[in-house]
Amino acid sequence: MTTTTLAVLVPLLPFLGAAAGLLLGRRAPGFVRPLAVLPTLAAAVLAVLVAARQGGGDTIAAATRLTPTGSVPIDLALHIDGFAALVAVLVGVVASCVQIYSTGYLRDDPRYPSYAALVSLFTSAMLLVVYSGDLMVLLVGWEIMGICSYFLVGHYWETPEARAASLKAFLVTKLGDVPFLIGLFALAADTGTFRISGILGAVAGDGLDHPTLIALLLLAGVAGKSAQFPLHTWLPDAMAGPTPVSALIHAATMVAAGIYFVARLLPLFAASAAALTVLAVMAAVTMVGSALAALAQDDIKRVLAYSTIGQLGYMAGALAVGDRGAAVFHLLSHGAFKALLFLAAGVIIHAAGTNSLTAMSRMSGLTRRIPDAYWTMTVALLALAAIPPFAGFFSKEAVLVAAEHTALGDRTVAPAGAGWTILVAGLLTALLTAAYASRLWLLAFRGRGSAAPDHGRQPLAMNTVLWLLAIPSLAFGLAVVRLDDWFDGHALTPTAVTAVLGTGIALVGGLVTYAVWRSLSVKAARLPAGPATPETVAHPDAEPALVEAEALQLPHPASGPTDPGRPLLGPLHRHAADGFHLDAVYTALFVRPVLAAASLVRFLDREVVDTYVSGAGTGTNWLGRAVRRAQTGNVQTYLSALLAGSVVLAIAAVLVAAGA
Repeated sequence: MTTTTLAVLVPLLPFLGAAAGLLLGRRAPGFVRPLAVLPTLAAAVLAVLVAARQGGGDTIAAATRLTPTGSVPIDLALHIDGFAALVAVLVGVVASCVQIYSTGYLRDDPRYPSYAALVSLFTSAMLLVVYSGDLMVLLVGWEIMGICSYFLVGHYWETPEARAASLKAFLVTKLGDVPFLIGLFALAADTGTFRISGILGAVAGDGLDHPTLIALLLLAGVAGKSAQFPLHTWLPDAMAGPTPVSALIHAATMVAAGIYFVARLLPLFAASAAALTVLAVMAAVTMVGSALAALAQDDIKRVLAYSTIGQLGYMAGALAVGDRGAAVFHLLSHGAFKALLFLAAGVIIHAAGTNSLTAMSRMSGLTRRIPDAYWTMTVALLALAAIPPFAGFFSKEAVLVAAEHTALGDRTVAPAGAGWTILVAGLLTALLTAAYASRLWLLAFRGRGSAAPDHGRQPLAMNTVLWLLAIPSLAFGLAVVRLDDWFDGHALTPTAVTAVLGTGIALVGGLVTYAVWRSLSVKAARLPAGPATPETVAHPDAEPALVEAEALQLPHPASGPTDPGRPLLGPLHRHAADGFHLDAVYTALFVRPVLAAASLVRFLDREVVDTYVSGAGTGTNWLGRAVRRAQTGNVQTYLSALLAGSVVLAIAAVLVAAGA
């Protein structure tokens, strides 16, 4: 079987699995799980075969004309280079792990058949984005992922949080997709093609007339899809969906699509220094702001959500300094340990027996009850904090090295200012990342909250997936630095300066967090145990998950607060916990004006348009009644009226003649 045929089957198999799952989900429930797992697993195996055949060498390309358009043609085209081959493997492996994990996590969910089919469709759409060689076909996968995220985030549609989160995710990403679509059309108008190879050729030959405008339009869509400032606000709220969906979105699909798109078309963005500068500023603000917000969250899934935003900022920062090898390297590394983090968090939630109890301040006794999640999550958090020799250390160092070279003028793809911006923001974010990773581990596994009821051992499928993902989280960085051919031939090994500086900063962040937590724990241990007070229950900074836990009448921690986030952030904590009030800004700038305009339209429709329509009907009704009363059926009345009318006409004629 040819490599092209194998590549076509990679996105096709999950699509067929999704279609079969939707058709047979209710009629043949026994086929639901095989149709969810086997096609996705087969696609992952085929993606590995395609990557092995591609081998980091020449691009695999094939195309057939989809339909004549009369202007810019649209082709069904494959474009598989080293980046595409590796990202497809990531998507296939993570999606397979999510499907296997979900068989245990959602085993009692009545809507599991539709959920599994949508996950398969989600996977197929992302694989289409990865392998596509035509931007219009890529756009199809791009938009299918948007609608899949809407349905999957809103899986628990009975809750208002899930409904609001799914709608917010859809609208915010569509806000970025509008300029993105305009940018695609402008790009095709400049180059005369939607084919990626043709566009890159036109860029190399200085065939773009408006590179800055096109790049900025495309970046708007990337900011929405990959949750970059200022269109990142949908991602933390998307945690209302099932935890395996969060793992899929954050690790291998949706948010990875925007980063991958820029990496695929990086020469286009590099043609505009202004676009790279904008991307650098956007990435720097995203990194630092999301890390501060993560340090203030109590909901474990929201901490991981803000963490994803920050790590995507690292990838965008690598692209801003013109190094797509470092960006894709961190994309792959992050996909492994972030999927592990979310799935381990799912085990914690599953152990509590509810999808609502995710507040870290309430966790206790988890180390003994869920040892698999404890050890694997520890590995993933070390990778997130970029502690050597875990995968996150090597990939994050690759980003810092790229920024360092650009800042010092060793690389001239991007402005030196962009390099300094990413380097400083990246080091500061490394400090904050280690701090919130340490805080999460301490509160979740060394917490002093009241343990939730033990619901027994977790399903084997869930624990097995955790250990499978722990392997690349530990060893991927060590292996990939020897695969330079897959990453444009650039060496991804750390340098002494950034390695020592980055690791030292991370250790400082972790140790300071531990010291603060230890001090708070000692003080809390001296306080007498007692029932929860109204002040502690109704704390103004309480997270939604904590409020939900109160509604479940779960016991409140008897000891005082041991959260190191408050003393570390100080007066900034309240603002960081609320995402720096960006949602309030959007409400003032967009939501309220739109609602006011809608109210005005409703008033005009009801009071003006409806009044006119009702008045026309009422006038016709009155006229009909008047005419009906004249129809008495009495001949004498008709003759009298005729005579009276004749007399009136005669008098009028005489008066007219006299006047003449």
